[in-house]
Amino acid sequence: MQLFVIQRIVGILLMLFSVTLLPPMAVSLLYDDGAIAPFVVAFGVVLLTGVSFWIPVQARREELKLRHGFVVVVLFWTVLALSGALPLLLGTHPHMSFTDAVFESMSALTTTGATTIVGLDGLAASLLFYRQELQWLGGMGIIVLAVAVLPMLGIGGMQLYRAETPGPMKDNKLTPRITETAKALWYIYLGLTVACAIGYFFAGMSVFDAIAHSFATLSTGGLSTHDLSFAYFDSPAIEAVAVVFMLLGGVNFALHFIAFSSLSIRPYFGDSEFRAYLWVLAVTATITTAYLYYTATFSSVGGALRHGIFQVVSIITSTGFTTTGYADWPGFLPAMLLLASFIGGCAGSTSGGLKVIRVMLLIKQAMREIMRLIHPNAEIPVKIGGKTLPYRVVDAIWGFFSLYVICFCVMSLILMATGLDLVTSFSAVAACMNNVGPGLGDVSANFTSVSPVGKWVLSFAMLLGRLEVFTLLVLLTPAFWRR
Repeated sequence: MQLFVIQRIVGILLMLFSVTLLPPMAVSLLYDDGAIAPFVVAFGVVLLTGVSFWIPVQARREELKLRHGFVVVVLFWTVLALSGALPLLLGTHPHMSFTDAVFESMSALTTTGATTIVGLDGLAASLLFYRQELQWLGGMGIIVLAVAVLPMLGIGGMQLYRAETPGPMKDNKLTPRITETAKALWYIYLGLTVACAIGYFFAGMSVFDAIAHSFATLSTGGLSTHDLSFAYFDSPAIEAVAVVFMLLGGVNFALHFIAFSSLSIRPYFGDSEFRAYLWVLAVTATITTAYLYYTATFSSVGGALRHGIFQVVSIITSTGFTTTGYADWPGFLPAMLLLASFIGGCAGSTSGGLKVIRVMLLIKQAMREIMRLIHPNAEIPVKIGGKTLPYRVVDAIWGFFSLYVICFCVMSLILMATGLDLVTSFSAVAACMNNVGPGLGDVSANFTSVSPVGKWVLSFAMLLGRLEVFTLLVLLTPAFWRR
């Protein structure tokens, strides 16, 4: 294991992350909120830590292999969550414990949107901005950003990119060089964020809220600057903007790149995963809207459509914004929406969940096994978009799903052992592992009722979901550490 090379890269990435503490300082000065001190101290600590890691090994430039990429990604996300917690831990309003600060930082960086903070409307503007900024950086992955802007990472860039980028099709590059690929992703991400902020502003948000919520929308993070989330604005126009950009955030960013490059929307509808994504959203929204109107939860068809569509898109894309307490909706709707969050958005998007393409492959493989019972000797390929997939890909999907279910069950049992009821435990793990945010039961609004042990388990669940299980669990296998 090339520990010196790993140390050098982590030092560089920490120095890079320290720069992200400067914008909240600027916001604090602009709004004169008196909350600049924690950010100044955190900036100094993170920068000095990064420098102390980097200086002793700055000349070590051996080739970074894929296995080292996994170590760097997991180590950095862990260190990043701890570093990101510093301003929250050092602040006095709210006064947060170490566990709560790390939980909040991990939630923002993994774009989960679960929170332990109440009284958001009374917090300093700099702190509110900081939470939104962390989501935005975590959305596309700060390591992909590092590959884009730090050529000094050298030939190990592809290994970091493959270890960090979510989805089952990681080897596809949009451009011949990995640095250009990462830059292309970030240009698309930044462009959509700016467009979203402009849309929010013209729909009626203040400049601050428009920027803050655009960060949370494209990253599908879901943290808001208000306790009531989107119910605070009570605006169909603002909600319409959110629906459009949440939907775009749940789309494979490679498709955005191809569509923008060709100035055509045809690449979207030529993609089988995107079509399935729209189908899942449409069917779920239709069922939700019809049942809300049937049960008179909302008095008009317009009200049922407005809240039904918003909440379905928010949950399936793992954003987690709310216009109303969906956990209090009648009948099967809360459970259906929570289960729909397992599907998530497309591979290569900022969404959480299993990803649409994996669900498609699981269904196709299940159908193939049924056909094999009828025709035992038949060769029945699994196809996506007209292309036959290798057995290795199908096996990997089943392996991922198996580990996902096992981890989910184990963490749910641990939470129940801490005293939470079945519904709260199940939904809390689902909300964190799928990077959704709001759950059911005692965690429908926030996670303050969860014990410290439970919060550490859920923090692990967030990281496990963000890094898509394999990247994290591979480090826990003895074979990984053998020469």
